[in-house]
Amino acid sequence: MWDDAFPSFLIGLREGLEAGLIVSILVATLVRADAKSRLPQVWTGVLAAIALALSFGAVLTFTAANLSATAQETFGGVLSVIAVAFVTAMVFWMRRSARTFSGEIREKVTGALGMGAGVLMLTSFLAVGREGLETALFLWTTARAAGESSGPLTGAAIGLVLAAGLCWGLYRRVLRINLTRFFTATGIVLVVIAAGVLGYGLRDLQEGGVLPGLTTYAFDLSGSVDAGSWYSTLIQGVFNLMPTMTWLQVVGYVGYLAVVLPLFVRGVRGESVKTPEPEPAPAPEAVSSPRRRPVWVVPVAVVAVPAVVAGLVVAFARPKPASSQTVAVSETECGKGFTAPATGRQTFQMHNTGDKTSEVYLIDPASGAVYGEVEGLAPGTTRDLVATVAGGSYAWRCVPTGAKAVTSATVHVSGGGGTVKAVVPVSENDLATPLKAYKVYVDQGLATLETQTRQLSADIAGNHLGKARTDWLTAHRTYSSLGAAYGTFEDFDQKINGRADGLAGGVDDKDFAGFHRIEYGLWHGQSAGELKVPAQQLATAVVGLRKAFPTQDFDPGDLPLRAHEILENALQFELTGDTDEGSGTNLATVDSNLAGTRELLAVLRPLLTKESTTLLPTVDAAVARLQKLLDSAHHGGSWTPVEQLSRPDRARLNGATGQLLEDLAPVPDLLEIRKSA
Repeated sequence: MWDDAFPSFLIGLREGLEAGLIVSILVATLVRADAKSRLPQVWTGVLAAIALALSFGAVLTFTAANLSATAQETFGGVLSVIAVAFVTAMVFWMRRSARTFSGEIREKVTGALGMGAGVLMLTSFLAVGREGLETALFLWTTARAAGESSGPLTGAAIGLVLAAGLCWGLYRRVLRINLTRFFTATGIVLVVIAAGVLGYGLRDLQEGGVLPGLTTYAFDLSGSVDAGSWYSTLIQGVFNLMPTMTWLQVVGYVGYLAVVLPLFVRGVRGESVKTPEPEPAPAPEAVSSPRRRPVWVVPVAVVAVPAVVAGLVVAFARPKPASSQTVAVSETECGKGFTAPATGRQTFQMHNTGDKTSEVYLIDPASGAVYGEVEGLAPGTTRDLVATVAGGSYAWRCVPTGAKAVTSATVHVSGGGGTVKAVVPVSENDLATPLKAYKVYVDQGLATLETQTRQLSADIAGNHLGKARTDWLTAHRTYSSLGAAYGTFEDFDQKINGRADGLAGGVDDKDFAGFHRIEYGLWHGQSAGELKVPAQQLATAVVGLRKAFPTQDFDPGDLPLRAHEILENALQFELTGDTDEGSGTNLATVDSNLAGTRELLAVLRPLLTKESTTLLPTVDAAVARLQKLLDSAHHGGSWTPVEQLSRPDRARLNGATGQLLEDLAPVPDLLEIRKSA
């Protein structure tokens, strides 16, 4: 978490110290001018500035939350660029003003003392408000980059608390800090951090479709750098530098540093003068005015105004449903209560009137395109479905668990309303061609496997155990490349690739069979006589599977699921060495699993390309990274055992596999089959 916290800690410390010094100077000037009665005006201005900063952060958060995914990327990218501009201006301003800004603040306060309370309040509000807005914007951008991590908020809180302590120490004269050097040093670090924020913002704009070059990479170090290591995480969190970056990110990052850093360093040369302590200001004649209202009215009003304004902005910025209809969901009443809605954003209250948990979709009945959905709607419950409606035809599709899907009557909406994006669902017919192609692949693989297991059995029967070890690996790799079909193998998988885990007798259990049983015997000195029966049983099981496979029920929906699950099992069982019975060939198995994944992606590629233009380039790059790491562990006919990998190499393999799994995760959702009526 510290890697995500450090940038926010630094901005919280620096901005907090800057704002705190201003407040300290304001307070000290009033105290020395014998105008303590005016202190509440300063604190009112300070609280108003804090309320403004918090309200600004809320507006950013809630505004972004109501945007589409693409718009969120664009919004975040634009604000990241703005945040970089603010931070850059701030570090240059503080570099120039560190030695003189205390005197400037004292002059403003001295002038304000001779005027009304509002002037002094405004002085403190403006002095603190700028730092507050800068802090809110920078923290929002860094928190967004960190995702769900609490690091940015934690770091900012620690920085602000430390800044408050330093300001108190400076005010009480128990601390002496060369502020010029402090702001110079932190300024240099912030310039480097800002370069990373700029690079992250440019990537957001690329993902939002505003800027080109999303898949044009300047470098790809993920094959040699472990993305999950502590040093990689630290660098990514602090500097927003990633193992894979586009050319635009690199040009923006390097260009920003090449321009800004030399200008900043050149400007601070020779500026090592210590910031002078505030001198007592002359005590002007205090001006008093009769109180015509309760003392709490102005502070409460001033502090509440930013929050109220922010609430209004959020309220009006949030798209509001134009209407609300209660629509029944069940086998017999699907769509009851549905009438033609007005165009615009609508909320429909979906009420399950049946006795089965249901899914419900708002669809275009002609194309089957889905505009909104609610899943897992329990009997007797009501949930909102929010969708944007334009001119066209609409109907509800109710899919009760274990029952036939039902489609409601169609309603027609007149008028325009713009173009509404809908998801065209994948049908079983869409997956029929990929499924057919994959079945051919599996059939051919099983035919090859039958030949290979017969050869393995013959090796053992002839007491050629050295050759049997080689042929065992060849056959096992063939089987491991058929991962997407495992769900259709039924009991054959236990007979062909069973494990000793869970068996009462472990490796000596009579039910321990298949490849791993033979592996254990071949690499633990068992004789050909002891292995002859297990080898014959394996060959027989493969023959049985080959005959049974064409008649097995291969659900088309399994194909998208297996794209993720094959390597998920590899990460859980192979890369941990959990399935190694002595051969040390877990990485060979992973290599075959990867080959099977590539084959599956090949048959799904046309559909995936249609559903997402960015998924496959990302997946292909991740596959290439993992393949490169596996190739480095393959030496001629041997593979490095998992337990003999160096810690960095093992971490890189796990990291590359984990990244590929993350990249493959959207595949099941993109190619989810929805039942038709």
